[in-house]
Amino acid sequence: MSALPERGTADELGNMVEGYLLWQARVAEAEQRAQEFVRPMEWLTTSQRAEIESHYVADSLQRARRDMERIAARSLSLRAEYEHRYRQLRRRCLGLALTVCAVLTTMATLLSAL
Repeated sequence: MSALPERGTADELGNMVEGYLLWQARVAEAEQRAQEFVRPMEWLTTSQRAEIESHYVADSLQRARRDMERIAARSLSLRAEYEHRYRQLRRRCLGLALTVCAVLTTMATLLSAL
């Protein structure tokens, strides 16, 4: 029997497939928009039309890549910020819980001494 893949590996594979599908959708969209862009230019030859479409697609994909890289960087930044805030909140809650336990223990000790 084959062993099940680790959870991290499955998540990574899922992310890779999702990224691939998103990129392919971007490529298809860029190609469609390029065709729509050159459609009204009836005077173009076939090779000119193909060259303009190619440049349009390349430019669109370059812009899309920059947008995705900017979004990925911002996501990492937000994740780090939220993890930092979560650690601070966890420390505060732990401190408050320990303080409450110490106060209750002190009160119980004082009351039992009476």
